[in-house]
Amino acid sequence: MRLILYLFAVAFLMVGSALTTHATVTDDGLILYFSFDDAKNGTVMDETGGGNDGVIDGAEIATDEKVYGNGSLLCDDGGDSVSVDSFPALEEYTDNSYLFWLNFTDVNSGAWNQIIAKKAPGSDRSPGIWTCNRAPLHIHYRFNPGNQGTLCAGPEGEDDEFEIGDWYHVAGVKEGDKLKFYVDGEEVVEQTVPESHAQGAEKLYIGKTGYNSALFYIDDLYVYDRALDAGEVENIMEGGLLTPVEPQDKLATTWGQLKTRRD
Repeated sequence: MRLILYLFAVAFLMVGSALTTHATVTDDGLILYFSFDDAKNGTVMDETGGGNDGVIDGAEIATDEKVYGNGSLLCDDGGDSVSVDSFPALEEYTDNSYLFWLNFTDVNSGAWNQIIAKKAPGSDRSPGIWTCNRAPLHIHYRFNPGNQGTLCAGPEGEDDEFEIGDWYHVAGVKEGDKLKFYVDGEEVVEQTVPESHAQGAEKLYIGKTGYNSALFYIDDLYVYDRALDAGEVENIMEGGLLTPVEPQDKLATTWGQLKTRRD
């Protein structure tokens, strides 16, 4: 009887671990990934396994709107943010790619409202991603020196507008002195940017920096220290990295971060 109870307890712990342990999402050059499915002790987990978790300040995990998984991050006040401390891969890249799902909950305030910023000493544009300071909704995606990148881009290119309440997949891919801006898997803008942009030891922010946060849900943020090609952008948009993997604790194989896209 004792042996049966012992085996039952071990099996229970293994199943419990499989259900609660985040799987690791990996890819060549992937240095940061947030699913925003949940938070623990005021942080969101870096699911690359790198340990570069994000600290939540005002923002919250929401379950009413998401693309993949159980939740997304909601910034519904100008003071909301998530910050990630500096680490070598984040402060050294030149070529890079940022990919995320975005759903605006309100129009621009009439000022520059922040979506994401990787800061560097003396710069907040490595890259800096805002909504433009004019209504209703465009994305201003920039690098320093020279403050170069998209002007006021939308789903169909410059001067097109995003709609409130719709999910869009956004990707910015910097390779050399070119920035390719994708919406829903399609390249809609290409702009010249500095080949050697500002870099160094500073934080990454989602939401508020020195600028107020734009108002949005964000889901599945991927950051790469290399330039992705169009096929990779589409694959990530379609959830291609979210496949069954083994948890780091090795206790059991689980579907972990496999997600189901919202209808």
